[in-house]
Amino acid sequence: MEFQVLVYVVLYYGTLALTVWAFADALVRPAAGYVAAGKLTKPAWLGITALAALIIFATKSPMSLFGLPAVIAAVVYLVDVRPAVRGLRRGNTGW
Repeated sequence: MEFQVLVYVVLYYGTLALTVWAFADALVRPAAGYVAAGKLTKPAWLGITALAALIIFATKSPMSLFGLPAVIAAVVYLVDVRPAVRGLRRGNTGW
């Protein structure tokens, strides 16, 4: 296998995994956490991350006109929204 093809395949599967991870994480976070953190709502982030994963899967090109914004959207979720929503406590967890 040629080196460029190998790099492209690794890049494709890596970005596909990244976007699917962002969607799965958005799915399991409580909806109230998004509002409490001052972020877009849970349905909005589910739509954004699902569309990102679908674009990467359908185009098979993370470096295309639509692929790059899809990857950026997933990265924004993972580095900005996820830590904010994850940092909030659920209910009365103190002792």
